[in-house]
Amino acid sequence: MLSIVKSMSLIGLEGYLVYIQVDISAGLPAFNIVGLPDISVKESKERVKAAIKNSGYDLKSRKIVVNLAPADIKKEGSYFDLPIAIGILSCNNDIQNLEDTVFIGELSLDGKLNKVNGILPICIEAKKLNIKRIILPKENANEAAVVNGIQIIGVNNLREVIQYLNGEIEISPTNINLSNVFDVKKEYNIDFSEVKGQENLKRALEIAASGGHNCLLLGTPGSGKTMMTRRIPTILPNMTFEESLETTKIHSIAGKIEKNKSIITTRPFRAPHHTISGISLIGGGRIPKPGEISLAHNGVLFLDELPEFNKNTLEVLRGPLEDKIVTISRVNASLTYPCNFMLVASMNPCPCGYYGSKEKECTCSPIMISNYIGKISGPLLDRIDIQVEVTPVKYENLEYNNKIETSEEVKKRVNEARIIQQKRYEKENIHSNSQLTPKLLERYCKLDVQSKKLMELTFNKLGLSARAYSRILKVARTIADLDKKSEIEKKHIAEAIQYRSLDKKYWRK
Repeated sequence: MLSIVKSMSLIGLEGYLVYIQVDISAGLPAFNIVGLPDISVKESKERVKAAIKNSGYDLKSRKIVVNLAPADIKKEGSYFDLPIAIGILSCNNDIQNLEDTVFIGELSLDGKLNKVNGILPICIEAKKLNIKRIILPKENANEAAVVNGIQIIGVNNLREVIQYLNGEIEISPTNINLSNVFDVKKEYNIDFSEVKGQENLKRALEIAASGGHNCLLLGTPGSGKTMMTRRIPTILPNMTFEESLETTKIHSIAGKIEKNKSIITTRPFRAPHHTISGISLIGGGRIPKPGEISLAHNGVLFLDELPEFNKNTLEVLRGPLEDKIVTISRVNASLTYPCNFMLVASMNPCPCGYYGSKEKECTCSPIMISNYIGKISGPLLDRIDIQVEVTPVKYENLEYNNKIETSEEVKKRVNEARIIQQKRYEKENIHSNSQLTPKLLERYCKLDVQSKKLMELTFNKLGLSARAYSRILKVARTIADLDKKSEIEKKHIAEAIQYRSLDKKYWRK
């Protein structure tokens, strides 16, 4: 007896169709899985046999051969438990009605279906292949239902699947109203209004959030760097549906989707500890998985105490910061993950933290300061658009002031600026000013005569690189959008230039 059941798996961010071919014949009892399975797939035969038996069905002692086609692609994960079980039961004539149906799920020994990772990109690919129905674990149903045009049947156990296919029970397809999901506002227990003073820093973070620009905060301990950065999520612009879908796909593969949540609607904020390894930051491993930079896609990656990170770990950020993608190469495959994130980093000016402070004397020697600052390389610093020196808050600013703006007020301006950018670049396949290419810079960041003169003077005086020049233009474009100006003016250029002064002061004296 031969049966063929459809299933799906993943290569990177893309799903692909797998045909589970099950042949049961007379001979010595055996259960073999072929088609380039990894260890987790090979182990599925024990789970499948126990699940079928404990679900009340007879698994006769025969020779069972399971082929996973195409056989030239390595199969990984526990996606194939359910389709293998269905294929075996189909050979035994226990199941009918398998047309245009994909089966995905991990089986427990008692027949219960467990959640699997990466279900959203699988369903997106299934829709492209005109698959009509997907049967999967109940816990994955809400996430899968984000994709319209496919019947999503969420089930609890193997017996329920069999009864549904044989028409003994009815299961309604899972449907999600995405408009209701996006209308829900996330409540934060922190707010910009809690920070007294630091108006220049608030302005810099507003610009960074509006255009998706990288930002470095340098200042003495206790000046409010971390406190302000932790409040960035409260002012980040709303996500578009396309951005939500991209972000959810990555988090789905990494298994980071919250239970019963269908789609990510708030921008991610990732803050790894400085002991993180390069592989955890960039992605990889024996079975390649997205790293922190990909999990921060369309959101923020916060690196607190930047010089404490391993220098080699920081240097691997240089390519992704520029290209917005990261490629992980292995013997079997080369996988590419998106990583269009906004880097926000904070650091002290020296080991003791008080170099340049007027309130407290620095105890570090010049060589200690040089070594500490030198952990941040010039090429990495060149990729940071906004560099802000954070000064301690004065006593008079600590007094209560009811004029302090809330996060909601700041976010309103940020959203307005981002909407301007989305409309401007709707035909360019980008979402923000930080994504502008050199060709698009020429089109959308034209300068008048006065602005050009100011840029020329700054370029020569500060010894800027061509990359720094383009990043000043991008920041100026965002400042103009916040000002609701269609053209970049001299004052916008002047403000953008102010955010490049730390490079000259600390790194190139």
